[in-house]
Amino acid sequence: MLTRMCAWQIFCHSDRLSYPNQQHCDFEQLIMNLLLLSSSKVGTGGYLASAKTAIYQQLSTQRRIIFIPYAGVTISYDDYATKVREALPNLEITSIHECDDPLEAIKQADALLVGGGNTFHLLHALYQYQLVDVIKARVQNKQLSYVGWSAGSNVAGISIRTTNDMPIIAPPSFNAINLVDLHINPHFTDAQLNGHNGETRSERLAEFMVLEPNAAILALPEGAGLQITGDRWQLIGEPTCYRFKGGKKLALDKQAQLTDLLTKSQ
Repeated sequence: MLTRMCAWQIFCHSDRLSYPNQQHCDFEQLIMNLLLLSSSKVGTGGYLASAKTAIYQQLSTQRRIIFIPYAGVTISYDDYATKVREALPNLEITSIHECDDPLEAIKQADALLVGGGNTFHLLHALYQYQLVDVIKARVQNKQLSYVGWSAGSNVAGISIRTTNDMPIIAPPSFNAINLVDLHINPHFTDAQLNGHNGETRSERLAEFMVLEPNAAILALPEGAGLQITGDRWQLIGEPTCYRFKGGKKLALDKQAQLTDLLTKSQ
C-alpha cells in the first residue's frame, strides 16, 4: 500500500538526497544557518511582512522547506499553513502535518519554518513526535536551516523557561532544542499599562536570573531578530535588543561580538 508523502520525498533516497535534475546535494558545503525572529508582525504591518526579505535571503538555496505549525492552538494546522504560504509566496512550503511521518520529513528537509503561538504546545508536540534531537543534530551538523518566530524562536534556545506564554499543556521537559546556548525572550517589552500592577518583563526575567545567575537571556523586541550564518552572529531589525545575565540588563550594540556577550561568562 502506498502511503502519503511530502511532495518532494519521492526524490529522496536514504542519506543521499536527489532532485529531479540533480544527482545529490552535498550537505558538507552548507553552513549553520539560523534566523530567530521575535514576532511574525511589527505594529500594524502584515503577517511576516517585516521578516519576508530576511527569510527569503536565509532560505535562498533551500528547496525542501517544512513548516511546523504545532504552536497553533486556536488556528487549525491547515489554516496556519495556508497563512504562511500566502505570506511567503516565493517559497514552496510543505507543512509537517501533511506528511505521514514527521520524523522522516525532518530527516529529508533542507529547511524548517517554525511558527509562533503557544510555546508549551509547540514543545509538547516536538517531543511527542520525537523531533527535538533530530532537529538539533541536523542544524548543528549544517544539514538543516532553521527559521523561527516567536514560539519558534523560543524553542531554539536552551529551554522555554523565559517564554511569555501560558502553560496550557505540560511537555515532558522544559528543555528545548538548544541550537544556541542561551535563553530567548521574544516580544520583549517593558511597557506597562497605566494602573496595571503586574510585573514588567524585566522584573519577570529578574526572577529567572535569581535562580540561574550564569544563564544568558536574549530579549528580542518585536521587529528584531538574531541571524546566525556560520560563526557570524548578527542582530537584525531596528529595535534595541538586550542581554539579561547575572542580575544585569545590557543593551546590545549591533556591532558587538555577540558570541562573547551571549554565550561566555562576563
